Amino acid sequence: MAMLHNTRELSVTDAARRGIAGLVADAEAGADLVVTRHHRPVAAVVGMERLAELDRAESDLRDLALVLARAATDSGNRTSLDDVLGAFGHTRQSLAELDDPE
Repeated sequence: MAMLHNTRELSVTDAARRGIAGLVADAEAGADLVVTRHHRPVAAVVGMERLAELDRAESDLRDLALVLARAATDSGNRTSLDDVLGAFGHTRQSLAELDDPE
């Protein structure tokens, strides 16, 4: 389950004053920093744990989208392995012979 995160917004000027060491220390402490230019978000500084959490969430969402797309478009028709192999000019035996190191 995702945790709520402490998100702070600061301007590019404030971020420059804070310095890299200060921004990194905040991110290590769990703060998500959003850097703005002219009141528009342009960058973020997050700790490695938060980045890993975001990567996991992205992967989970990608998998969920694939499952939902497949469920929505599944016609119920299935093609046998033998039919697929035949379409490519193979049989189960011809594939087995390819693996034979003789």
